[in-house]
Amino acid sequence: MVTKEKVIESIKQCYDPEIPVNVYDLGLIYDVSVKEDAVNVLMTLTTQGCPMAQRIPEIVRQRIQDDCGTTRVTVNLVWDPPWSPEKITPEGRKILHLDD
Repeated sequence: MVTKEKVIESIKQCYDPEIPVNVYDLGLIYDVSVKEDAVNVLMTLTTQGCPMAQRIPEIVRQRIQDDCGTTRVTVNLVWDPPWSPEKITPEGRKILHLDD
């Protein structure tokens, strides 16, 4: 059975190659919903000009599929609200040494 917690754990294995923090703790994931075995993820990127803009959502989608055993995964990329460093989780801030 697919759970929101399992999906989040899968997402935490996905990284922007330029930043040593997973996309979840970086604050790029705005919403995760699971209904039966269908997963919907709403996410953004740090900037619209990100060279990995096409690839990162696909990495997230594929990782969820592989880890959760479902092919019903939709990852929607949005730009509103825009990402800002305030969206980084406490764990992400610790990794990036933002609160030192």
